[in-house]
Amino acid sequence: MQTDFMKGVVVPILTVIDENERIDEAGQRAQVDYVIEGGVSGILAFGSNGEFYMVEEDEMERGLKIMVDQAAGRVPVYFGIGAISTRKCCRLARMAAQNGAAAVSVLQPMFLKPTYDELYNHFKTIAESVPETPVLLYNNPGRVGYTLSARLVDELAHNVPNIVGMKDTSGDITQTAEFIRRTRDVGFKVFGGKDTLLYASLCHGAVGGVCTAANFMPELITDVYNKYAAGDLAGSLEAQFKLDPVRLSMDAASFPVAAKDMAALRGRKVGVPYLPTLRTPEGPARQGFLKTMTEAGLL
Repeated sequence: MQTDFMKGVVVPILTVIDENERIDEAGQRAQVDYVIEGGVSGILAFGSNGEFYMVEEDEMERGLKIMVDQAAGRVPVYFGIGAISTRKCCRLARMAAQNGAAAVSVLQPMFLKPTYDELYNHFKTIAESVPETPVLLYNNPGRVGYTLSARLVDELAHNVPNIVGMKDTSGDITQTAEFIRRTRDVGFKVFGGKDTLLYASLCHGAVGGVCTAANFMPELITDVYNKYAAGDLAGSLEAQFKLDPVRLSMDAASFPVAAKDMAALRGRKVGVPYLPTLRTPEGPARQGFLKTMTEAGLL
């Protein structure tokens, strides 16, 4: 299966909505252009920072069509799946494949505490529902309450032909490295999922990162990858250190509104978050955004 396109900085693109919580087509198209012009290598529609958990299926399909059309082959568009039921995940995967997604990314089921066999069957069944589409696993223990094990990823990578990579948002570089070590013999593509660990992930053999920061400072986050790929390790590390304070300041705000807040501070018209989340009010968190963004030369 062709997976050479899986590399670089992939942005979990913001979902731009209007006051009625409908996708703002013009705004979404503008955001697609902005991140592509900023140098990203791919777009992930309806990732965590794309607020997938807020969006109805018909609206997801409309949004995916808009993004695929606007990207126009300049970069691949991945589709994020975060449903709990296997059946719904399969339905979303088929919809994405039919509408031009280059690959799908599947989060482990939240709220449940599935066994090894349940998880294995879940991911295998989803992948088999779209056998011609590359499938990425998405490990986000901070949001779902448990991690994918190295053994599970190893067996899925070796036994299911179209499970070809993953995004690891564990924040545990030892775990990320273990995913890479155990699957490197089959060319499994591991993306780092923490913006602050992009350089470290690349050093351990990751092919890139799925990076929220590319929504509002694509020039900085892609600089980390581009310098690393060019062999400028010292420059890549300095680029990482330049963006880290900005990324860390986001943690003081309610998830996931900081990315939209920071994009707005840079003049981007990305709409409001879905309720019940609200824009970050005046106070220490917002002042932290302004301070770190100014120091990084973004404002």
